[in-house]
Amino acid sequence: MKKLVCIFTLVLTVYQMNGQEFSFGAKAGINIANVGGYNYGGLGSLGSKVSFHLGAVAEVPISDKMAVQPELLYSSQGSNWSFGTNGDNLKLDYVNLPVLAKYYFIEGLSAEAGPLVGFLVSTNADDDLFKSLDLAFAIGASYKLNENIFFSLRYNKGISNINTDDVGGSSQNNVVQISAGYAF
Repeated sequence: MKKLVCIFTLVLTVYQMNGQEFSFGAKAGINIANVGGYNYGGLGSLGSKVSFHLGAVAEVPISDKMAVQPELLYSSQGSNWSFGTNGDNLKLDYVNLPVLAKYYFIEGLSAEAGPLVGFLVSTNADDDLFKSLDLAFAIGASYKLNENIFFSLRYNKGISNINTDDVGGSSQNNVVQISAGYAF
């Protein structure tokens, strides 16, 4: 909670210093997620899991072409796992906090990139198999249809091992997100 307060305090400070228009909104969309890495070799196949994400987004302009975009998202991730004739879906639900730098190429179209910190809030696996913290790098693009409606496409590449020491091996979350949102 302290981290969240610090992030929003930073955003509001930058906004006050800049004196430019701050926007806030909501977004939701589809996740196409899987777990990659070396831990599951020979144990079957890990496929993509289709799920969802939703949450809040803010945009703080820095200049005419640049902005900072912090977000607070609930993201259902994981993987489809098949082992022989038995199959099961791995469910990993996170609260994600991406902080992205945005660059507007032309009016409405922007590229975005930045770090993402995820906090594991639930799983259908044993709790001792996965770490509670996930780190990723997000890269994508957004398009503002008008002042209120926007669309985005993003890839979140996990850069930290999500497995605990009890599991051994190394695995990362990989998520493609397709979103639509509304800015107030």
